[in-house]
Amino acid sequence: MTIARQDAWTHDEDLLLAEVVLRHIREGSTQLKAFEEVGKQLSRTSAACGFRWNSFVRKQYKSGIELAKKQRKEQVVNNPEMVRDSVTVVENVTMEEKTPEHEDKESITLQEVILYLTKMDESFQLDNKEKERISEQSLFLERENARLLEENVLLKENLKAVEEDYRALMQIMERARKLSVQEDEKSNPKVSFQMDKNGNLERVNK
Repeated sequence: MTIARQDAWTHDEDLLLAEVVLRHIREGSTQLKAFEEVGKQLSRTSAACGFRWNSFVRKQYKSGIELAKKQRKEQVVNNPEMVRDSVTVVENVTMEEKTPEHEDKESITLQEVILYLTKMDESFQLDNKEKERISEQSLFLERENARLLEENVLLKENLKAVEEDYRALMQIMERARKLSVQEDEKSNPKVSFQMDKNGNLERVNK
């Protein structure tokens, strides 16, 4: 007796599952038969294949499912012999999926449920980690902004002090210049010029 696999699904296995299910839909067959076919190829139970399809793979192939159903309808129109079988499939697919006999033979194992919940938990934890990372980054930026604001205030205060020192220095230099001029005036007599009768300037000491 072959032991059914209970390990995680790979990307290639998901592709195979989608390909077989879509083919069965196009051909007017049931998903249960598709699950059984994939289960044999992958050494998994058909219940595990159905669980994988309904919980994960189907959401990624919505457009493919609609296209497969459209192609099935076209085949029914072109081949009248498929009408009765297709109608039976459409009406009974839900009943077949819930047949007690099927549930008894191939029920979902606890390990498969645990694997599914584990993946959901990992996804949830990744989302939480991303939120924590964004929150930490936001907190860091807020602290950095507060630090820069404080630094800006200090720079403005330092600039104001430098400007005040500059004005004080200019005042001191102006006073020194005036004192220097006064000393020069005291040591040197003032000199002026006047024009003589011939129109020439001549120096006159006061």
